[in-house]
Amino acid sequence: MNLLFFLLPKSELTYVRDDFTLAKTLELMEGQGFSAIPMINKKGHYVGTLTEGDILWALKNTPGISFENAAKIKLNKVPRKKTVHPVNVNAKVEELVAMAMTQNFVPVIDDAEIFIGIITRRDIIKYCTDEITKHKQAKSKRAEAKKTAAPAAEEA
Repeated sequence: MNLLFFLLPKSELTYVRDDFTLAKTLELMEGQGFSAIPMINKKGHYVGTLTEGDILWALKNTPGISFENAAKIKLNKVPRKKTVHPVNVNAKVEELVAMAMTQNFVPVIDDAEIFIGIITRRDIIKYCTDEITKHKQAKSKRAEAKKTAAPAAEEA
């Protein structure tokens, strides 16, 4: 299945640039209720996912930091604990399942490595659930067809 079917495009989601300040990002994440947010550079390339944990560690490990001076710290200076790799838009849906087990969304890039959007864990799980349901229904129909065919064969 084509990943574009699941894609939440960049134009419809909130993301940050790596030259945004820590203060601006905190306010944005708080306002949206996000625990993680995709981050891109000025050229539109995906550079990582920033999490609440990354921000908390930066606050803890940066001497003298306060919310007021957080407006001077750029996101590209905030270390990230976890590397979240993007997938290419041409990847298979099955490749997303393992990634979705450990993150809320999977960033998607195009062939030029430009960030084009995300696929949420919810959409990946829904796809898997739908596929399992289809498989079970097809199996049930085959079993019912066998039951119907067996008596007809005995009558002949």
